[in-house]
Amino acid sequence: MRYLLAVISLLMAGCATSPKALPEQPLGPTSPSVVATVSKQWDTADAKVSAAISIAKENADKPAVVRSETAVALSFLPPPEPGELAIARARAANPADRKTYDQAEAYGKRLLAQIDTSWLKVQNDTFEAARVSQLKDARIVELTKAVEQAKKDAASNLWTLAGIAVAVIGAVAMVFAGPRIGGTLLASGAAIGAFPLIVDSEYFSYIAGSTLAFAAGLGIYWLWDHVRDSANAPYEPPQK
Repeated sequence: MRYLLAVISLLMAGCATSPKALPEQPLGPTSPSVVATVSKQWDTADAKVSAAISIAKENADKPAVVRSETAVALSFLPPPEPGELAIARARAANPADRKTYDQAEAYGKRLLAQIDTSWLKVQNDTFEAARVSQLKDARIVELTKAVEQAKKDAASNLWTLAGIAVAVIGAVAMVFAGPRIGGTLLASGAAIGAFPLIVDSEYFSYIAGSTLAFAAGLGIYWLWDHVRDSANAPYEPPQK
């Protein structure tokens, strides 16, 4: 009973330490390559739009160039919303109103800065999400190994308890039934208790092979001895 309590205490002590908590995973893709691909495509489109608009501005006195370059720029952009299109038309109807244009340009610069900041956060969150995802995968592997080890330890403890029980019975049998039975039970208890160590040993195949060979040898010897004794037995005529 004391041994059983000691085993339970050790098992509880082994389970008392919990693994370190994982950091919170950001809400984002766990593959940085996806974000990198989108970022590259986005930068390419922005560069082409900016280049086309710049050429159109440089050639403001050449309507054909302006139309062609703005058409190229628009090919990289979605169709304008009706409300934004109405605002732009109202602005173009009064080109002398520099305040309206200055406000639109300032808003565009602020919005671009916000987009760049938000996109940088998306990239950082993606790398962090990938890192935490890898930590989770490693934790799953670690917990799986811990569960397997706990199963092995539980099985080993059962074999140990069974070995002790058989050894106790052998000790009692040694007193009441003689050393032949008691010694056999004591040896069996030791073998039962050592079974998990033998199975987990790197030499298990050699031990198992040697044991089988020894058992086969004993069987062959017993058979040979039995045949020899039968052959050498004195002849006894059948009784009438």
